[in-house]
Amino acid sequence: MMQASLLGKAFSRGFTSRAVDGFTGAIGNTPLIYLKKWSEKTGCNIVAKAEFQNPGGSVKDRAALGVIRDAEERGLLKPGGTVVEGTAGNTGIGLAHVCRARGYDCVIFMPNTQSQEKIDLLRMLGAQVYPVPAVAYDNPANYNHQARDFAKNLPNAVWTDQFDNVANAKAHYLTTGPEIWEQTDGKVDAFICATGTGGTLAGAGKYLKEKSDGKTQIWLADPPGSVLHSYIQSGGKLVERTGSSITEGIGQGRITNNLATLVNDIDGSLNIPDEKSISVLYDLLDTEGLYLGASSSLNVVAAIELAQKLGPGKTIATILCDGAYRYQSRLFSKKWLQSKGLQDAIPDHLKHYAVLD
Repeated sequence: MMQASLLGKAFSRGFTSRAVDGFTGAIGNTPLIYLKKWSEKTGCNIVAKAEFQNPGGSVKDRAALGVIRDAEERGLLKPGGTVVEGTAGNTGIGLAHVCRARGYDCVIFMPNTQSQEKIDLLRMLGAQVYPVPAVAYDNPANYNHQARDFAKNLPNAVWTDQFDNVANAKAHYLTTGPEIWEQTDGKVDAFICATGTGGTLAGAGKYLKEKSDGKTQIWLADPPGSVLHSYIQSGGKLVERTGSSITEGIGQGRITNNLATLVNDIDGSLNIPDEKSISVLYDLLDTEGLYLGASSSLNVVAAIELAQKLGPGKTIATILCDGAYRYQSRLFSKKWLQSKGLQDAIPDHLKHYAVLD
């Protein structure tokens, strides 16, 4: 049974403030959604931060504002300057929004494997976008290194370095973590999510660990092709990255500086196959009315599996990173799903949602 305090919050959402200061003032303070079906099936309270309600549409708005504010405060970014980043999409979109709001130019380098919706949106927001071949981090042509080098050669420009700039994790320590704590009345037994930069998991996780005196468990969810699950399970051994996933912006081949701030205090990890992410993505649309991206679905799968591990009566929190709008040409395309061998991952009674050819 859902806790009475959470039930009240779910059905009586009020205004959190008066008018806010523009785009950046609207970032954060997202609702915490109780996922009814899976909470009832597991006997736990499974709750998820609706980060798609940030003004730029994703959890990455928080990191974007955090790294830009950090650059401003350190005098690295001055009025009229340029923000340069290597990003798989959502951080770039958040940066482009914040740059427009604060008067900066924005340049984005990204792997050419990302959805066309993301690339188009970045350009609509005024960013210069350079899709480059997707190569390993240790390759000089990696999109992050190209972004770094581009910024070096540009006056009044800053490479925000989302993967290793710990201002990213700090943004979540100061906002996401405290919000989850308040929205659960301090009764959160575990927090789990996937990680790309490591900022959300490390920042929110560190806050929840500290605030609960270590009682809140922090778990990492990992897609295929990432090495982080094996790193956690092996006690700190990095293996070579192999395989791939349909998810975008999560999974990693190394321990970033952001993740390093918490990695030794992570309680466990789960590997989530794409088939489960697709199945639950369609289920959440059907049963909860939530139109989500694959990384959000992966997080919910992980929260469900963690709830089953920890047992009834626990409160498990996770992150709904973004909506499906940036991926719909893939996730709801019969042809694309078939090309990935995922058409049978959708339960038969939900296949009618795959409306695109």
